[in-house]
Amino acid sequence: MTLEEMFGLKGRVALVTGGSRGIGRMIVEGFLGAGIERVYITARKGGELSDAAAQLGDKVVPIQGDISTMAGIEELAGEIAAREGKLDILVNNAGAAWGAEFAEFPEDGWNKVMDLNVKTPFFLTQKLHGLLKAAASADRPAKVINITSVDGQRINPWETYSYQASKAALIHLTRRMAARLVKDHIYMTSLAPGAFPSNMNKVARDQAERSAQGIPSKRVGDKWDMGGSAVYLASRAGDYTVGETLTVDGGIVNAHLPTHFADPAGGL
Repeated sequence: MTLEEMFGLKGRVALVTGGSRGIGRMIVEGFLGAGIERVYITARKGGELSDAAAQLGDKVVPIQGDISTMAGIEELAGEIAAREGKLDILVNNAGAAWGAEFAEFPEDGWNKVMDLNVKTPFFLTQKLHGLLKAAASADRPAKVINITSVDGQRINPWETYSYQASKAALIHLTRRMAARLVKDHIYMTSLAPGAFPSNMNKVARDQAERSAQGIPSKRVGDKWDMGGSAVYLASRAGDYTVGETLTVDGGIVNAHLPTHFADPAGGL
């Protein structure tokens, strides 16, 4: 047994939505490090997408589009089908967030987030089902990785109602879809990141030390944490992990003591 046999992605083709920046780009870099054959990345902004592909190398193929709508989902699926006969790995990473006070929270802030964070992963996986099945076998299953969040596992202090609801929904949807897709040797899991620097998490990006104060491991996540976790799930090493959510957060969810536990004088 070698590291390449356990974690290598040689010969595989992947699609990472929202792969031009943030967590998506970290995952792409992890896949490249594991020797992937080719990885498609998507984003709405063409310039940013092209820049990322140029920086990441010839194995990265950009496809511009808006997958928050059914038309955009079908267009992307059609584009992948026109280029590939199979798809080994799908990472549903593209997402949105919205924050507003309870009394002022708008319907468009609800719909935008729920559509992109919940509806898109379901229907994009559905539209790519044929390509995933074509790649899948008992010996080498295809993989679908949904990017969820620790905010789907616990309450955060911000009024991001639709975001938290969407991520909790996606964690449960991952389990339900996994129960169906495993029959086709397509294994679905999710990664639940904590504080990683990105446009969505500007505190972790711009004020890493401040963000780290509330994390048991005392640092924000980086590309090694996210890229390595994605490679584990995508590779042979993760072939017996189905429907699970892997929390990658430095201990926020499972090792964070409330203040009264951390302070012996605080009582119970």
